[in-house]
Order: sequence, then C-alpha cells, then structure tokens
Amino acid sequence: MKNVDCVVIGAGVAGMTASIYLKRAGVDVLMLDQGVPGGQINRTSMIENYPGFKQIDGPTLALNMFDQTNALDIPYQYGTVESIENLGNEKIVHTDLEQIRAKAIIIASGRKPRELGLPNENSLVGHGISYCAYCDGMLYKDQDVVVVGGGNSALEEALYLADICKTVYLVHRRNTYRADDIFVQKIKKHPKIIEKLNTEVKEIREKEEKVSEISLTNGEVLSVTGVFIYIGQLPETSFIKDLCTLNDGYLVVNNHLETNIPGIYACGDVIKKDLYQISTAVGEGAIAASNIIKYLK
Repeated sequence: MKNVDCVVIGAGVAGMTASIYLKRAGVDVLMLDQGVPGGQINRTSMIENYPGFKQIDGPTLALNMFDQTNALDIPYQYGTVESIENLGNEKIVHTDLEQIRAKAIIIASGRKPRELGLPNENSLVGHGISYCAYCDGMLYKDQDVVVVGGGNSALEEALYLADICKTVYLVHRRNTYRADDIFVQKIKKHPKIIEKLNTEVKEIREKEEKVSEISLTNGEVLSVTGVFIYIGQLPETSFIKDLCTLNDGYLVVNNHLETNIPGIYACGDVIKKDLYQISTAVGEGAIAASNIIKYLK
C-alpha cells in the first residue's frame, strides 16, 4: 500500500493550488484525479475575470497550472475514488485501482454538469448532446444549435458558438438571466443568437441516433443538430457522503476549510459557499494547504 503525507483528490484549480503549496512546504503529496488536470476550466472557452490575464482560454490556464506542478515534481495519478476510510490519525483512500494511506486528505473533486433528465439524454451524449461548447463546438460549424441555460456559462458559450454555428437558440426557463450584465447585453445584440425565454426543453428528438430537433414547452419545435446544456453543476461527493457532513450534496467546512472529520479538508467547487469562481478556488486551495501543514505538525 502506498503511503504519503497528504492525498489531494482532484486536479482542478483548487487541487493543483493546494498541491503546489504543500509541495513547497516539504509535504509528501499525491495528486489524484479521474480526469485530465484542470477540471471544469477545460470546458471554458474564454476567461476574462481572472487577475493577471486580460483574456485566456480554460485549457491553456489549466496546462499552465499543471506545468507548474510538474516543475515541482508533484506526482499525478489517475484513479476514481470509491470511498475513504477514517482510522483517526490515518486515512485510507480506496480507489478503483489501489489503496493509499495518508495522514491527511484534501478533497477538491469539483462538480459535474447537471442533466436535463430526459429519457434519451445519456444515449445522445456525443451524438448531438454536449456539456462543453469549447470541446465540441467545431463539430457543428455552420449548423443550428441550442444552448440551454441562463447563467454566465450558458451565455458565454452561446457567444462562443455564435462565431462557429449558423444559428444559436438560447433556451431559458425564466424571462430574465442569472448572468452578468456584460454577457446579457452581448447576447441581445448578437444577430445569430435567438432567445427563447419562459420555456423549457420538453423533448429531444433523434434521427439515425443523432439529435434532429427539440420541442419546447411553449409548443415550438426547433430543427437543430446540437444541444449544449448549461443548467448548473452537481458536487462530486458520492465517495464521501457516508463520512462527512453535506449540505445539498456539498461538503460543509469551517473557516479553516476542515470538514467534520479531523484531517480531512476540502476546497473549490465541492464545498458549500456563495461564489464559485477560479479566483476563490485558488484562495481556498492555498488556505486548505496551509492548514494541512499546521495539522501535520
């Protein structure tokens, strides 16, 4: 069984930040993730509110951070965490590949996209349904697509797709958006974006196992080849739900970012908080790491 001082579960912004601070303090740290480093920012086409960068795309920022962890020789390992066993001063992280013994743990597992919940949604992922415009947008060049959602992510990705696609329908269940005004004004002025407010997606229809059109609750039917869904996120806490205190699925932490279990800390999008931004994730990663350092001493 592998032994380390601290396992950081999640290699997103918060996880990589925490790992950098831990390594620089001489802590034997292992970074563990079931996906590519960077997490959700890999799905972001353009970032314009992170200090130090007037504009940068998500994958580039993620790669910059990962390069920094590599420069510090922080080990990165693939694995899906299935459960955590609390042995008091030690914890056992059970993954689908092995078990890892650690003195402390930082959970930075982030969130995953919320689904519409329609019957054929999962089967059409990759066949017309996507949760990442930046990843899949070019597959729909000069075609008609739908973006579902009303927050910053939905409007940002609608603007991104409008530079690629023929028409972008923006479907939102309310008559007002939950996005920053700068994005709302851009949406309303863009000639290729058509707003569909006060309505929801009722059905996704398919032809030859690909999206062909959608029907809305207002009775409209839109002929589209792509549906991009941005209706929120769900925290990745299934592996810890029987051990740590949760609120709406999010981990509850104190001012030191420690959970109800001594030695288990959490940061980033997986915790219950008011603001989910790259800048807050960076700060929380640093705070969690500094408190882990104190805990280990």
